[in-house]
Amino acid sequence: MKKILVPIDFSEHSTYATEVAADMAKTYDAEIIFLHMLGLSEAIFTRDESQSFLEAQFYMKLAKKRFKEFLDKPFLKNIKTSQTVQNYKVFEEVNAVAKENNADLIVMGSHGSDGLSEIFVGSNTEKVVRTSEVPVLVIKRPSPDFKVERVVLGLDFQIETMPAYHKAERFFASMKAEVHLVHVNLPGINFMSTKEIQSKIDMFLGVAHHNGLPRNMQIAQISSYSVEEGMYNHAKNIDADLISVITHGRKGLAHFFKGSIGEALANHTELPVMTFKHNAAL
Repeated sequence: MKKILVPIDFSEHSTYATEVAADMAKTYDAEIIFLHMLGLSEAIFTRDESQSFLEAQFYMKLAKKRFKEFLDKPFLKNIKTSQTVQNYKVFEEVNAVAKENNADLIVMGSHGSDGLSEIFVGSNTEKVVRTSEVPVLVIKRPSPDFKVERVVLGLDFQIETMPAYHKAERFFASMKAEVHLVHVNLPGINFMSTKEIQSKIDMFLGVAHHNGLPRNMQIAQISSYSVEEGMYNHAKNIDADLISVITHGRKGLAHFFKGSIGEALANHTELPVMTFKHNAAL
């Protein structure tokens, strides 16, 4: 990991994300790239009136001033940082910035659905997660001395998610984290017997690990009325530090960050949530 992108709105939750990014930057000797999105009307930049131009200049200077104040934090000392201010309003643009800067990870704060109506709130967090080809780590609370020792990784054990699974596996191995692979069995038309689930898991892991499951991995089958409830309860039971999922298109766990399931974990749990997209360039 060489570059970490941190989108900020200068809020308290941006500080939470920045502190976690700083811990990771120290561990991996990485650079942090800070992104602030102005979201100004395009008319301000395209009209000829001097007043409009001066207004745009004012907001750019204000953002740079706020950057200087925001980055004046002891935990950022001796960490290489850079800043970019973009007039983006669409959150899909965060992925473009990550790709342009060859970022390996996006770390962002989220206020949750009951938070302040600033930039990264609720559905906007979902938009970044759903569109990002780079892994996204969502931070919800202060996490000094951020450390991931135990992870719950939600899987539907579809073969097509294998590349993203391997990326997640390598990432957590680099953190020396214990990984708990979790399949949530839901009632209704998608219900499977224990034998059916085990057969699916065995096939997936047989392809993924020819020499057997790594010693730092465990597998759990959970029955629950919802994916988020099953994963969150298991995370609490094993005292996990992080919940992680693989998202892919509109199938499998894609609904994890769509509608009520997305809100339940991206916006309501206090644990950090990390996503890996299966069709990202790996």
